[in-house]
Amino acid sequence: MTLRPITEVGAELGLAPEDVLPWGRDRAKVSLDALGRGSRQGRMVLVSAINPTPPGEGKTTMSVALAMGLRKRGRKAVAALREPSLGPVFGVKGGGTGGGQASLEPAADINLHFTGDLHAITSAHNLLSALVDNSVYYGHPVALEGTRVRWRRAMDMNDRFLRNVIVGLGGKAHGVPRETSFDITAASEVMAILALAENLKDLEARLGRIVVGQAPDGSPVRANDVNAAASMVALLKDALMPNLAQTREGGPAIVHAGPFGNIAHGCSSVVGTRLALAYADEVVTEAGFGFDLGAEKFLDIKCRSAGVWPRGVMLVVTLRALKHHGGAAAAKVADPDREALLKGFNHLEKHLESVAAFGLPAVLCVNRFPQDTEAELDELRAFAKARGVGIAVCDGFGKGGEGSLELADTVLAMLDATDAAPPKPRFLYELEQTPEEKIRAIARTVYGADDVAFTAGARKDLETARALGGAGLPVCMAKTHLSLSDDPAKTGRPRGFTLTVREVRLSAGAGFLVALTGELLTMPGLPREPAARRVTVHPDGSITGLMQGE
Repeated sequence: MTLRPITEVGAELGLAPEDVLPWGRDRAKVSLDALGRGSRQGRMVLVSAINPTPPGEGKTTMSVALAMGLRKRGRKAVAALREPSLGPVFGVKGGGTGGGQASLEPAADINLHFTGDLHAITSAHNLLSALVDNSVYYGHPVALEGTRVRWRRAMDMNDRFLRNVIVGLGGKAHGVPRETSFDITAASEVMAILALAENLKDLEARLGRIVVGQAPDGSPVRANDVNAAASMVALLKDALMPNLAQTREGGPAIVHAGPFGNIAHGCSSVVGTRLALAYADEVVTEAGFGFDLGAEKFLDIKCRSAGVWPRGVMLVVTLRALKHHGGAAAAKVADPDREALLKGFNHLEKHLESVAAFGLPAVLCVNRFPQDTEAELDELRAFAKARGVGIAVCDGFGKGGEGSLELADTVLAMLDATDAAPPKPRFLYELEQTPEEKIRAIARTVYGADDVAFTAGARKDLETARALGGAGLPVCMAKTHLSLSDDPAKTGRPRGFTLTVREVRLSAGAGFLVALTGELLTMPGLPREPAARRVTVHPDGSITGLMQGE
């Protein structure tokens, strides 16, 4: 496969040559100045999904497929997607650039180092860690209580052995011993800040607001107090510029920032989205995991912050995931099972209700797998027709844009129907509500919970967040992506459950509170058979095994 010169890809999108800054042969950074030069007002499609099975349901693949199909229909379409993290790449899921004929390119580079954004975020995060501990050691430039340090360290890799560590051992000359932990880079507040920042000035202001700990008198200590923000921006200056790549068929793709969907807010960058909207007719963007996690945060956090709103939602479904939520055994989800499929429709129904709660129209995108039968696809079509929801079966994985034309036409029909009266922002809660009320609104409306319980630790965290000025911020829920509830074993449409919030963290720089539920961890571990074991580097330098099925 021969990729188009990245300058040609930029020209197709309408970018000026001086705004496309090549980063090697097949990828580029786009100058932030380009944001002020685009004059289009693209129609945004939010791609989400039902709760996936552990390997995922191909949401990124379908996002790329839709962009390809729209381009085949003569539309100036761009995919605005998240950057992959090395954790999933070498962990359970493999690469995050789509799959088959519906992938981003250069896939191996995007999945690995790409333009170095995640390395820059890791470095900026750990620079702050070093400056914080230096203040603990010297008591300068601010007195910082070692036992009240809130800032962790970060690494872009799944490593369960770093979840709880002790630093500062070796005697007085080597530091002040204390317990700490590592988060994966995608869960770092620095990642969330980069994704939400509007420009370099905003980036520095957000970084400076990060609460890293408390002084001996209990007052908050922020990154600005240890003089960290400017040096962090120096590391992140290039990373703030969106990345330009291409689809396998040569269409433009903006791939930038990658906060985790079940831990952070799970959306690509604000600057990348605004760039796409300024230059494209249609912008295809996705939010991490199911609608209950990524899409809710996209709408309540990202859209509220950036002042944008989608025209509609494309909800990705697979027959195997529906049967999984209908009670089929994991090893049997590819087999025909009408009873499990019909039971799984209850799960899909809940997600459609959640889309409607935001006042948005939806279409169903069926990511077709080879084992899928026409009889079961017809059952799903009948379900959609009975509810007045558009549906398209997509074979983008096997046929690229040609296999995505039905999907493109279905999405275009949804978008055209909104032209006369585009949907207006409708949030689940107002910022003036208490954090507890915001969390309950999400849990009851999107998860279907009866109520929310707060542990003693979570209540204490909330009181601390209030004291630090965080009461008026939106809420970023950290929850399993495998269930609507906080228990990954509860598939389908759980009812009669209480969601338990066990911890609340203030992300003052990103501008939200993180409410952690269940046993969710901010540093994942590798599975028994990690994806890293199937990677091969060939004599010509090409790499295989990064994607499932290679």
